[in-house]
Parts: sequence; structure tokens; C-alpha cells
Amino acid sequence: MYGYISLNIEPFERILYSSYPAYLAYLAYPAYPAYPAYLAYPPQLPIFTVLKNQMKKVYFLLGSNMGDSTAQLGLARKKITQKIGKITRMSSLYKTAAWGNTQQPDFINQVIIVETHLSPETTLELALAIESIMGRTRLVKNEPRVIDIDILFFDKAIIQTANLIIPHPLIQDRNFVLTPLNELSPRFKHPVFKETVHALKQNCPDKLAVIKIS
Repeated sequence: MYGYISLNIEPFERILYSSYPAYLAYLAYPAYPAYPAYLAYPPQLPIFTVLKNQMKKVYFLLGSNMGDSTAQLGLARKKITQKIGKITRMSSLYKTAAWGNTQQPDFINQVIIVETHLSPETTLELALAIESIMGRTRLVKNEPRVIDIDILFFDKAIIQTANLIIPHPLIQDRNFVLTPLNELSPRFKHPVFKETVHALKQNCPDKLAVIKIS
């Protein structure tokens, strides 16, 4: 089941900024070169409707480079379990240099898979709320952060609304995302690019080292 929306790029961007300025400061075009590819669909873009109370599989990327990052990820996992759903699988922890703004401490990252009955929009709201509760601020682009919680995939849904873009538009460009993702689900096919996670990792232009630490 799905509905349709028409994308008019300039008003679309204005809606994004006015509705979720903090979130769009993190995802907005033109900051990321991959973003226009998501606007290259036909004018009528299918938006998949998630059935209420149906369990969905959500892939999250967790990241931190402030304080005890391993402990921060542990706390984030606890809060996600309490607010969003059961964690069914989680990757190892990986250390990588900061992406974008390199003048900051290395990040610890992890991908987790969560089962939830919540809608994508509610899942996003709760993820942002958890970040805020844990002390995340969004003042400067690519600044150090106590916690970062990104939705990578929501089952195989393709979603573009004023508040939410799924799959995350930069999965294919970030080795620190693809490495833990490949550990968990190498054969999962990206619903937009129709390539497996393993294939995306093999072709990823990002050459930053990603080191498994536990």
C-alpha cells in the first residue's frame, strides 16, 4: 500500500528547513553530493505506507566521539529498547576518523537492527528525543557529538517527506556505515540502488580506515 507525493525541489527544501531545521542541518542538500540522486525519481514518487502494528525491521547507525563513547552507545541501545523496540542484532564496535570535519576525535560506530511496530515518523521523533536527552546539540555542521542515531533502512521502504528520507541518502558513500552494515546484512539490497550492501561496500569511494575494536 502506498500513496504519492509530487516533488517540487525548491519548495521541498524550504519545507524541510522550516519543519526540521536541526535534522536538515544534518541531511540537507547541497551539503551532501549524494542527495540529488534521491530527487532524480519521476515527479510522482511512491511513498510506502507502513501498516499500523505490523512489526518492522529498522537499521540504525549509532555513533559517538565525546566522553566514553562505548558507554554512550550502550546507553543509546538501552533507550532505544525502551522507547522504540527490541534490538535483535548488533554489529561489532568500529573506530574511524571523523568524516567531513576531521579536526575532532575519532568516532565509535555501530549498526543495530531493531524490531518495532512504530511508524517511520514516530521512530524518527523518538530517535531525536533520545539524542536530545543524552545531550546532543546541533549547532555546527559535523561537530563532535555525544550520540548520533541515524535511521539507515526501514524494512525496504522508500520514504521522502518533509521530515524524513529513507534510506539514508549517504549510506553508499560512507565506509563507516557500510562496514558494520556489511557485518550484519551483506546480502540486503538497497531499495533504491538495487545493489547489496556488500556490493556497495566494494564500490564505496570513502577510503577512511574503519577499525574493528570489539
